[in-house]
Amino acid sequence: MSATTEPNVGSFTLGGPPTAEPAAPIEVPEHDEWTVPNGFAWVFPGEGNHSGLVRPVILADGFNLGPSRLDVLYQGLEGGEFPFIGELRRRGRDVILLGFEERSASILANAEAAEATIMRAIAEQVDEARLVVGGFSMGGIITRYALAKLETAEKDHRTGLYFSYDSPHRGASVPVGVQAFSHFIPFPNKFAKQMDSQAARQMLWQHYDKETSKIGVAQERTEFLEALDRVGGWPQIPMKIGVANGRADGIGLPEVKPGEVALRIERIYPDTTFYTQAQGDDVTAAHLNRRFPKAEKTITTSGFPEVDGAPGGTLQTYGILAGALTKLGGKVELRHEDVCFVPSVSAVAIRDVEKQDDLYVNIDGLAREESELDDFRCSSTTTGHTAITEELGAWLLERLPD
Repeated sequence: MSATTEPNVGSFTLGGPPTAEPAAPIEVPEHDEWTVPNGFAWVFPGEGNHSGLVRPVILADGFNLGPSRLDVLYQGLEGGEFPFIGELRRRGRDVILLGFEERSASILANAEAAEATIMRAIAEQVDEARLVVGGFSMGGIITRYALAKLETAEKDHRTGLYFSYDSPHRGASVPVGVQAFSHFIPFPNKFAKQMDSQAARQMLWQHYDKETSKIGVAQERTEFLEALDRVGGWPQIPMKIGVANGRADGIGLPEVKPGEVALRIERIYPDTTFYTQAQGDDVTAAHLNRRFPKAEKTITTSGFPEVDGAPGGTLQTYGILAGALTKLGGKVELRHEDVCFVPSVSAVAIRDVEKQDDLYVNIDGLAREESELDDFRCSSTTTGHTAITEELGAWLLERLPD
């Protein structure tokens, strides 16, 4: 390490495959591989299926940096408390895992991979069953747009059910202080590249702009929402269902109180401190400090709800950051490892996330018709973003068309 630079703490990224890594490696079974524009797919036959595609289910990968790692995605979907792929295949359904050449690319670009995968599945299908198409996290947004676009173009997608799994239909949240810190690191790094990517700008309800240091709705998000509106917002033909890893009763993370220290760093980036999001104007979200080249910066917000502790699927945002800094010799005070990433109201498309009352609303007390989905299920307990629990996985599988 040079005496005039900080150690590289930017080799990590936020996000990852559904669920935690399995306790032991799970062997990925034999499969066919497809190449599609901007992506690729692995095809796993269902039990008893020997030739041609039968009762296809397309599962799209979510957001991160770099190409999809479908082996890791497979293990994430199969290695938790509910073996999602195994249960699908046991029911005689062929499973198609859809990955992308660059997971942080534009949703519109990656939707081309979804469209091509849907059309190839139709071409290779040997039965009359309608497709099941959806995805995890951003994968649910990508397939939502792809299906709606196909309908607008009057192309038959033969899809009977669309599903999303903790997808940010109304936006996702990464603390703006954390976003700013990625660019405060004084050299190019993967973390900054991820936070500044097209997909991040389209997905996050509030984005930190590295050029202007302003916080707000990114232009890319506005343009994506306009593109989504041009194709009708949602596919109209299939039944639309979704699940949220957060609760429906308005209870989020009670231990994450607003305005508290979430993470403090010493030795590396000394006195750098991140705070849980609070309401109000000119609220300090983070104080950043570095030694080489010397700089300090305070990140403030105005008009934000208490999003870090909101009901929703959680991400180990501060835990990941603390782990990366600790490995490099930093001393960290980690008080809140997890914060809300995809609010429940966003995952089930029932309210926006900008206002405190909407963010913490008791979804169970709302008319279900308020959701843009035909049916949905929230977790009974707060769980990690895209965690495949038995409760949510079984609910979803029970709603698959015959």
